[in-house]
Amino acid sequence: MRRRHINNPMKRTVNINLTPMIDMVFILLIFFIVTTSFVKETGVDISRPTAKTAERKEQGNILVAITKNGEIWIDQRRIDTQSVRANIERLKAQNPEGAVIIQADDNSQTGLLIKVIDQIRLAGIINISLAANKL
Repeated sequence: MRRRHINNPMKRTVNINLTPMIDMVFILLIFFIVTTSFVKETGVDISRPTAKTAERKEQGNILVAITKNGEIWIDQRRIDTQSVRANIERLKAQNPEGAVIIQADDNSQTGLLIKVIDQIRLAGIINISLAANKL
């Protein structure tokens, strides 16, 4: 007796080429990594004061934090008042279009804030903003 081979579509194997799909996933991954805006942090947690007129400002690239203990933080490093100007000048050279945002703690000293603002202005930056939470 002869055996007959029946073409059964369920027994066929299908080969799918996954290379184009993997390439597309990698291209999307690279696109999202490049277009993501990275948030810079000062290195300390600050309890910001609240204000009704607070606005969100997107362009501040140089962040300065003043803690309630009188510490000054720039670029995740603790610095003293005399080195604020040098650090701001260095960061301004890296990003000439960047503005300065000062994140002063709600319980920080006003005199220290004025000294920091003075050092930033001596570094040649006019556009200085104070960070606050909106009410």
